[in-house]
Amino acid sequence: MANNVTYCDLKVFHKGFSKYSEYMVFIVCISGCILNCFNIVVLSRKQMRCPTNSILLSLAVADILVMLEYMPFSYLTAKGPDYSAYYYSYYFAVYIILHAIFSQSFHFISCCITIILALWRYIAVKFPANNKKWCSPRITMWTIFLTYTLCPYICVPILLSSTVSNTVAYVDKNNNILGLKEVGNNTENLTKVKLFYANSNESIFKPISLFIYGVVVKLVPCILLTVLSILIIIELLATKERRRKLMAPTTGKEGNSMIKKKVNQRFLEKEKQAYRTTKMLLVILMLFLSVEFPQAIYGLLNHIIGDVFQIECYQPIGGFLDLIALLYCSINFFLYCIMSQKFREVFKEIFFPYIPGFRKSKCQWSTTVSTMVEL
Repeated sequence: MANNVTYCDLKVFHKGFSKYSEYMVFIVCISGCILNCFNIVVLSRKQMRCPTNSILLSLAVADILVMLEYMPFSYLTAKGPDYSAYYYSYYFAVYIILHAIFSQSFHFISCCITIILALWRYIAVKFPANNKKWCSPRITMWTIFLTYTLCPYICVPILLSSTVSNTVAYVDKNNNILGLKEVGNNTENLTKVKLFYANSNESIFKPISLFIYGVVVKLVPCILLTVLSILIIIELLATKERRRKLMAPTTGKEGNSMIKKKVNQRFLEKEKQAYRTTKMLLVILMLFLSVEFPQAIYGLLNHIIGDVFQIECYQPIGGFLDLIALLYCSINFFLYCIMSQKFREVFKEIFFPYIPGFRKSKCQWSTTVSTMVEL
């Protein structure tokens, strides 16, 4: 009874999307790599160096790795027709397995860096007195290094659960694979070949790899980011209330009132800068969740239901979900430009230094070069 259940019917969508997917992937990836290179150049400037910007810089590097790795995969899979024997060589099967491990490793690194970004921001708004100690540049760099080092090891079961299988088939003069009905009893003008393809073995690593992909790599980061985002929003509301109280008129002697006003103004400027930075990072987190949650749900259902769900539902729409994830990797530059004046100023200083009226801003940066500035 359960074998007759059809979970999804996405063949029409997959066929229509496949016609344009290769072009869309290359447009998104090439533009995304260029934009993330802009992020790296700007965020690595001396006046922009701080723990938060170091995390954003490492996120840009991870996004570039994801896109660079995905482009050859998209090209090779798009060029290989479903019934062409060239598509089923041994080396191509090995490449598919390597793509699976590398893409998941780079993607998991990106997820973990986003979690670190949210955690560092929560510490900054919740424990400002301990922020410099707990999130110092040294601790931040070691955390980023360990993330890049350890995340691939967590994805190792995906590699151990994969194998290269083979089968025998007949092909015609154009090297097209023929079905059993087409072959019949006439095999004189046909060539018998061995086809290789990437497959999951039946070892203990198969359920472990499904659990890692569906739960550890996809679902757990989404849950952690949801909790951290809620906590950050709560702290933002508390910050807004503190600002309202500081802006309220005070009573007392005129001298004491002026001193308090100056203290309040200095505190408010710091609060405003932290508030703007936190809002921008929250937008990044919300976009990340909107992209990753659908994939997390698909991965979890794939782990629970099994191969049938993967074939009927995940494989037809997997390319579209990948494209959305690649698009997310490309848009951070626009968020920084829209929501951070300092990022815009440094970007103009580097790439457009001779814009009329910009000389004053450039001089301002040269006088504050020793100050670490968050976005």
